[in-house]
Amino acid sequence: MSKRLESKYKINRRLGVNLWGRAKSPVNRREYGPGQHGQRRKQKPSDFSIQLMAKQKLKGYYGNISEKQFRKYYDEAVRRKGDTSENLIGLLERRLDAVVYRLKFAITPFASRQFISHGHVTVNGKKVNIPSYLVKEGDVIEVREKSKHLAIVLDSVQTGERDTPEYVEVDHRQMKGTFLRTPVLSDVPYPVQMEPNLVVEFYSR
Repeated sequence: MSKRLESKYKINRRLGVNLWGRAKSPVNRREYGPGQHGQRRKQKPSDFSIQLMAKQKLKGYYGNISEKQFRKYYDEAVRRKGDTSENLIGLLERRLDAVVYRLKFAITPFASRQFISHGHVTVNGKKVNIPSYLVKEGDVIEVREKSKHLAIVLDSVQTGERDTPEYVEVDHRQMKGTFLRTPVLSDVPYPVQMEPNLVVEFYSR
């Protein structure tokens, strides 16, 4: 098993949830935590640990974003008008790696990040290899011509594990999609419950 796969599933076991709704997740087989003391009876979690878990869950879902980068998204969400927790979700869903994942051009957020880094994606006809690039409403995201027949893309498009949400439009024959609008929390098809309000509480302590 690759190092990346191990670390990906390690997040699942540590948080005790199947973050991406994958059939291969070890949480499906072992519901207890990892390590020597994983099966001990858990103490009642404190408010801090509940908030921390909510943050780690959201951060982990988007390919385990670094704390520094995640904090920047939070600061930007606070700066914007409106509900901070909704703003945070909107910013995370505008990341190019999140959009490529939503369009089903990659099977996981980790695969999406690598796919973009290797230069397989264009935005409005220009090559973009920065996974954290923030797309705007109306942007057209396309798999480059030479990459359209890669097995990883074709496998991902055909997977029945998830559907494309309503805030993106996609043509899998042309391997092209459009980011229609910035979603709110209720639009996003998370396989587990996300609680951005607890993330806001965590940072505003």
